[in-house]
Amino acid sequence: MNRNNLFAILFVFYSAALLAAGYWMGQSGWPLAELGLATPALSADDQEALAPLFETWNLINEHYYDQPIDQEATVQGAIEGMLATLGDPHTRYLPPDAEAAARSAMEGEMEGIGVLVEEVEGRITVVSPFEGSPAGRAGLQAGDVLLAADGVELTGLGLDVAASLIRGPAGTDVLLLIEREGETFEVSVTRDVFEVPSVRGEMLEEGVAYVRLSSFANRTAEELDAILDELLAQEPKGLILDLRGNPGGGLEPALDVADAFLNEGIVLVERFGSGEERVYRSTDGEAGEEIDMVVLIDEGSASASEVLAGALRDRGRAILIGATSYGKGTVQTWHALSNGGGVRITVARWLTPDGNWVSEAGLEPEEVVPLPGVGEPIEDTQLQAAIDYFTGVETTAQP
Repeated sequence: MNRNNLFAILFVFYSAALLAAGYWMGQSGWPLAELGLATPALSADDQEALAPLFETWNLINEHYYDQPIDQEATVQGAIEGMLATLGDPHTRYLPPDAEAAARSAMEGEMEGIGVLVEEVEGRITVVSPFEGSPAGRAGLQAGDVLLAADGVELTGLGLDVAASLIRGPAGTDVLLLIEREGETFEVSVTRDVFEVPSVRGEMLEEGVAYVRLSSFANRTAEELDAILDELLAQEPKGLILDLRGNPGGGLEPALDVADAFLNEGIVLVERFGSGEERVYRSTDGEAGEEIDMVVLIDEGSASASEVLAGALRDRGRAILIGATSYGKGTVQTWHALSNGGGVRITVARWLTPDGNWVSEAGLEPEEVVPLPGVGEPIEDTQLQAAIDYFTGVETTAQP
C-alpha cells in the first residue's frame, strides 16, 4: 500500500474554500494574510503570478457556452487544485459545512455516521469507527471498504464526493455496500447527532486500571483527570492506556494528556521547513507520573495518538503492545476562511523525544499481538496481553 496516497478523514469532516474570492479579499489582506500567503497588499510579483488564474476566471465567465458558471464549484476546484500541487494529502480545504462539523467535533459532538476513513487506490477504506457512533453500533470495522452508498458507487469518486453521499440529517438512513475480506454485504446505518466523550475508564477484575482515549478533543484532559483520580484512588497494579483506533485530534489536548503521565522533559519537537525547531515539554507534579503503564496501539492510532505513545515510550514510561500505528508525522494548522470554510495546512514535522519521525513507518510496538482472524474465537488478545504484562502471565506476543 502506498501510504503517500492515503488520507484519513472523518465522514463528518470534509473539504472547504478560498482562491477566487481571495483575489478580491486579498486586496484588503485578511484571508490571504491569515493563511500566510501574502502580505496585506499583494506585491507586484504576486499579482503577476496570479494573473493567469484570474484571466482564466474571466474567460470562462465571459465565453464558456453553458452559462451561468457555478461560481462556488469553480472556486472550490481552484482551491483543491492549488493544494493538490503540494503533494500533501493532509493539506486540505474544507467547505463551510465540513468546517463547522470539524469544529463541533473538537467540542465532542458529531453528526453523521462517525467513521475515520482513507482513500486507498480510489477505494474508501475504514480506518476505524468512532466509539459511540452510528458506524460503530452498525458493526463497521477497520479495513472495511465502502463500495456504495444508497446504490451509488463510491470507488473513484474521492473522499469529498463520497462524504456528500454518506452524510445527511440525523434520523435518516444510508445503505452502505461493504467489502470485508473479499466478501460483500449491505449495512443500513442511521445517521445521528451524538456526543462522544473522549475518555472512559474502569478497574479491571485483575486489579489493573484501564483508560480508553477515543480522540483528543478540547475536554479530553479534563475528562482524563477526573477518571484518573477515581482509578488511582483504588491503588491499581498498573494502568493500560488504550489508543487503538484513536485518529488523533488537537495537539494541545495531546500535550495535556502527556503531561498527566510524564514528569519534566520533552514531549515532542516540531521541525519547520526553515530548520527552526519548537520543543514542547511536560512538567512535574501530576497524579499519573508514577504508575506503571502499557499503551495499546493499532493501525488506527494516528497523529496525536502517536505523539502521546511515542513520548511515553521514549521517556521510559510505557511499553507499546498491539500493532504498528498509522504513521502520521506532520502537524497541521487550522485556518478559517471568510466563506465559513477552512484550510488545513501542514506546517511542520513532529519528532518523538528521541528524534524519531513516525511518518509512514508508524510506531512499532515492543509486543506485536494480532487480533483473532475470521472464524476464530472473539477475544481481545491485545488487551489480554496488556493485562498479562501486569499479572506476570506469559503473553501471546510475536517477535
